[in-house]
Amino acid sequence: MRIDGFQNPNLASQMAKRGATGTEDFGQMMMDVMKEVNQTQGEAREIQNAFLTGQPGVEIHDVKMAAEKASIAMQLTIQVRNKVLEAYQEISRMQV
Repeated sequence: MRIDGFQNPNLASQMAKRGATGTEDFGQMMMDVMKEVNQTQGEAREIQNAFLTGQPGVEIHDVKMAAEKASIAMQLTIQVRNKVLEAYQEISRMQV
């Protein structure tokens, strides 16, 4: 069994797009990542509904993997948000 390192494909694709132009702002990048995280959660929900309705070709491990993928994407996004907020609070406490 081969286990590869974890990479957030949403964030990696956004960074690749930004690297080409270099002119997008951070807020827009975060909005794009949030949309992709929302899309990932929607896909997980669709797979879960497909499994619950008994559609062929959907197994329990597909449901579990989609749910975990959506959960990890959300947790990573929340951690990035927390770090950005923490950095903002540090900057706001600095004496000028």
